[in-house]
Amino acid sequence: MFPFKQLLIKVLFFSALLVGAVGAQESRIDLTQRMVDATNAFVSSLSVQQRNNGIYAFDDEERFNWHFIPRDRKGVPFRSMNDSQRGAAQELLKTFFSAKGYQRAEAVRSLESVLAEIEVNGRFDRDPELYFLTVFGTPGLDNNWALRYEGHHLAYNWTFVSGIGIASSPQFFGSNPAEVRAGSMAGTRVLAAEEDLGRDLVSSLSSDQRKGTILDIEVPGDIFTAAEKEIGPLENSGISYQDLDSRQRRMLIALIDELASMQPEVIADARMEVIRSEGWDDIKFVWIGGIERGDPHYFRVQGAGFLIEYDNTQNNANHVHLVWRDFAGDFGRDLIRMHYQAAASGYGSIHNHK
Repeated sequence: MFPFKQLLIKVLFFSALLVGAVGAQESRIDLTQRMVDATNAFVSSLSVQQRNNGIYAFDDEERFNWHFIPRDRKGVPFRSMNDSQRGAAQELLKTFFSAKGYQRAEAVRSLESVLAEIEVNGRFDRDPELYFLTVFGTPGLDNNWALRYEGHHLAYNWTFVSGIGIASSPQFFGSNPAEVRAGSMAGTRVLAAEEDLGRDLVSSLSSDQRKGTILDIEVPGDIFTAAEKEIGPLENSGISYQDLDSRQRRMLIALIDELASMQPEVIADARMEVIRSEGWDDIKFVWIGGIERGDPHYFRVQGAGFLIEYDNTQNNANHVHLVWRDFAGDFGRDLIRMHYQAAASGYGSIHNHK
């Protein structure tokens, strides 16, 4: 089957799926409209200078210039916002994240205050106000546009493609410290759920299952894909879903769902349906490092179209990096390609969310 027809069938399938779910949850069009309205309200609140700093053309290369390290960024930081703009920004983020995802993002920001206390006179400006919103294109239901929310250990990208849908990757959270060990936030583990789900799964494996799952290689110092603009599948190693027992399969699904649930329900559910349509059986889970809490470790989950990487090796295994990537869909590449192919083929507009 031609790649375009494969993608078209996939989009049509999930369009039908989401239309059928309107009675149970917010429709995809309603969500998109709320995202458009929230973004336009934020943009309308900005000064001329802030707009110059924070709004770019959709096809500007800056849209792919993402990273999760502390560095200079393009966009509008919270530090520059007045109370009204800050309120508009928070309403925007509550629309783009699920309630759980918004709380997680706020928790990541709060760790900058912890680092400011730990790293007295450090080389980085640790400030929870140094998180930036950047808009690409003109928000509208029938437009191509994007939103980036980024700062240290937080990088979320949403791409809207006219007549087709939403892409929601790369999606990155980090946590430094992974566990706060002193001060008013002592005991806080921002990414505890993902770490514990991964460890519970590897700990549940039998001795035979661990062969080929726990790789006997040096623990990597970071996620393998770093902040690459475009990635492909990593080595096809690990234990596959079909080789897990029923309880372990539920654990693996729960781990994937935990990351998907950072997004609004419409997007998260469609994301999980894409994975189901591609097939669970060949999804693989890999672990590197020790399995006791406090051991440096890395794990990943890789399917036909997506990759999750988790790494906790830095700072004596107290510094987490966690990412979700889509091989064809990061920054909406697959949707943009289909948008132009559909127009050229005379298929017209097809609405979907992923």
